[in-house]
Amino acid sequence: MARGKKKDNIQSNHESRVTSHESIAIVGGGISGLTTAFYIKQYNPEIRITLFEKESELGGKMKTIQKDGFLIEEGSNGFLSNKPDTLELVKLSHCEDILLKSSDNARKRFIYDRKLEVLPESPKAFLTTPLLSLKGKLRVLYEPFAPAKTDDSDESLQEFGYRRVGKEMTDVFLDAMVAGIYASTPKSISAPAAFPLVVKLEKEYGSLFKGMIKKKKKEAGPGGVLMSFKGGVSTFIEKLSQNLDIDIIKDADIKTLQKDEKGFILQNENLKMRFDKVILSTPAYESAKILKEFMPELSNELADIEYSPISIVGVGYNTLSHPLKGFGLLATTRAKKSVLGVLWDSSIFRDRAKEDKKLLRAMIGGQRSPELALQDEETLINTALKGIKDTMGIDEKPDTFYVKRHDKGIPNYAVGHIKRVEKIMSLADKIEGLYLNSNAYKGIGLNDCVSNSKLCAKKVAGV
Repeated sequence: MARGKKKDNIQSNHESRVTSHESIAIVGGGISGLTTAFYIKQYNPEIRITLFEKESELGGKMKTIQKDGFLIEEGSNGFLSNKPDTLELVKLSHCEDILLKSSDNARKRFIYDRKLEVLPESPKAFLTTPLLSLKGKLRVLYEPFAPAKTDDSDESLQEFGYRRVGKEMTDVFLDAMVAGIYASTPKSISAPAAFPLVVKLEKEYGSLFKGMIKKKKKEAGPGGVLMSFKGGVSTFIEKLSQNLDIDIIKDADIKTLQKDEKGFILQNENLKMRFDKVILSTPAYESAKILKEFMPELSNELADIEYSPISIVGVGYNTLSHPLKGFGLLATTRAKKSVLGVLWDSSIFRDRAKEDKKLLRAMIGGQRSPELALQDEETLINTALKGIKDTMGIDEKPDTFYVKRHDKGIPNYAVGHIKRVEKIMSLADKIEGLYLNSNAYKGIGLNDCVSNSKLCAKKVAGV
């Protein structure tokens, strides 16, 4: 079989022949599906894999658009280097030559509350920041003495934050942070599901500060640097897929999954194929549709996983007076701005804009203002420009726009998410050979997707 062999069309009602080697189907050609395929092949090169992708391109929400001298990401722009799995995948897939480190400008971040302020990164900066009142700062300093939670019950990030660091810190710093990561709000998201490592600090050490100090002494290493790829994340997706010795069938919207004594049957109006094992690396709502007839109870649980709508508006300037020295800004809920935040992409990664051009990306909607994400393209552009002007003072006319609307953008790990995922996995485990793996369950970032896909591949390959 040729490396990275791709099939865009196959004959109707064709059934794959099952040989002595195991045949596996992966539904979904995003980073989770591709990484799972890659590691299965690492563990057992003899396994035959067919990957089905609904769209005409691989990558899912990891997609880069080239427009008028700008590289505009439709979703995430990279990953932190403080976890080993993504860097290992990059190395094993021979993609180290396209790794791109963020610029030093990206170390400086901003929060817009009442006005634009630098995010404090040292104890001294924290003590002098105008983002919190003296009372708010004293409440944060009280954190080591705040009583620890004594049970394992779920709670929102707001409840967790109010208990540990106080209302002000939660309503400013945690509010902005969760908007930037999950496009959510502290009230709408589960602390243990979305931030398990932070919650673990309280459980193990009784205090976040005590835990961070002890862990820092043990690990004594850098916190990680933001990394991406030359030419954008699509470059990595393309090179990774080319290094896969699997069949890739694009424009294949799998409608149903069934199982008989001979194995699993995947089907849509144009194809019917049989496999020994199936991995659904699709969003939870897509997996719910595929499993609706075969496993209605599992389908209903999957359908209940909430997704936050978010729109990304790329704004390119051939000339712009603003220096853009920083990563960008996140706005708090109480600031009541039309954007969740604005990323200064050309400052973060230098190849995102040619020559002296500058590129911003505005994030709109999320759990905070879902209706804003669902506006038409022209209105989204106006909303983005208003947000940029209100937070950064930029009133200059842009030269390029690009709008990507994600009606179901980012999984929102609401309170109860952990128990729901446990039930989902328990139901899936009842069917031998069926696996679920996407960012809907245990982590939405690139590092999480790669780590979870590696674990899934081990289970599938029996390692």
